[in-house]
Amino acid sequence: MIDLENKYGAHNYHPIPVVLEKGEGVYVWDVDGKRYLDCLSAYSAVNQGHCHPKIVKALIDQAQKLTLTSRAFYNDKLGEYSRFVTEYFGFDRVLPMNTGVEGGETAIKLCRRWGYENKGIADGQAKVIFAENNFWGRTLGAISSSTDPSAFKGFGPFMPGFDTVPYDDLEALQAKFESDPNICAFMVEPIQGEAGVVVPSAGYLQGVRDLCTKHNILMVVDEVQTGIGRTGARLCVDHAGPNAKPDILVLGKALSGGLMPVSAVLTSDEVMMNIKPGQHGSTYGGNPLGCAVAMAALEVMEEEGLAENASQMGELFRSSIDQAITSGEVPIVEQVRGMGLLNAIVIDPEAEARWLANTEGSHHDQDHTLAWDVCLTLADKGLLAKPTHGNIIRLAPPLCINEDQLKDECVGVIVDTLKGYNTQCGY
Repeated sequence: MIDLENKYGAHNYHPIPVVLEKGEGVYVWDVDGKRYLDCLSAYSAVNQGHCHPKIVKALIDQAQKLTLTSRAFYNDKLGEYSRFVTEYFGFDRVLPMNTGVEGGETAIKLCRRWGYENKGIADGQAKVIFAENNFWGRTLGAISSSTDPSAFKGFGPFMPGFDTVPYDDLEALQAKFESDPNICAFMVEPIQGEAGVVVPSAGYLQGVRDLCTKHNILMVVDEVQTGIGRTGARLCVDHAGPNAKPDILVLGKALSGGLMPVSAVLTSDEVMMNIKPGQHGSTYGGNPLGCAVAMAALEVMEEEGLAENASQMGELFRSSIDQAITSGEVPIVEQVRGMGLLNAIVIDPEAEARWLANTEGSHHDQDHTLAWDVCLTLADKGLLAKPTHGNIIRLAPPLCINEDQLKDECVGVIVDTLKGYNTQCGY
């Protein structure tokens, strides 16, 4: 199956070599029947757990009635869903799309239009600012805002009117805002997931909100990965308090519980109503199947207290790994960081260098880092995780994980695996 994919598919991913065929709750099974604890959750798309029965039922029930009408006609689910999702997150209106990156593109179009219609920016001059090391997809728009060469190199020319500032740097953001009156928006992740679960300083998001308000600039928060309970609150920006509420919220991934692509852009009447018929849309966006699934997915979050569980289990995870670090059990680990059940274990660069020196010639490709090797060993032991940015292992299990699973099948396996590398790394 791996050979078939490699022969007939694009080589735009580098998967861990397991072939999965079944999922339930926090577990997945491969084609040989081996069970794994899923500590990636499809990059946080499966927050509610694999194949949640309530969400699956909503999918089946709706699929047997009506799946797609396009937006040429009304359907009996979109209005219900629009009311549900706007009330749930506290916004006036929603523009439904399919994927997270479509949500980001939609948000930017709304910002530019608002800049022209409401802020009075001259046509074609609106600028959008992004944080360095951002990641919101791989469309031409998304990579035009990227500072990662692996994302943008060889794909130019790029979208005009985009600029970046350092993440978690309010002084740099203020200077940028003061330098250009044509800035209409600042788009930011409350935690930078793909960059390695980088958590900003306390007060950063409130500071962003204050600066955006002061300079009449829209604050756009990309919660595609951090939203829907992942960080221990309904939204990650909620940790900053009610006064940090963004002007535009972008959601995706777990909005459907991992069953199908569903994304949403939520904002105010003032911002949304600048878009008129024919100016933006999607054949599948707002389809009745996606609407039914999304409502069920959000209901599961509340009924099962998944955000609260993520908060508790995340604290337990980080404290347990921290204890292993401070006790000297895992000297190859530099730190553990995160919020809720979005966490990262950072491999010490010195340990990486020692490992490379001690295992020279055994690596099958240039991507075979120590973090990658650790993830291969974890998979052998029944735990699935994936490296990001070379020496960082991202860990994000479904939010329904319980304490026994976290202690025994997650932390226990991870610590045991990391200890197994001490000798190879010269400790």
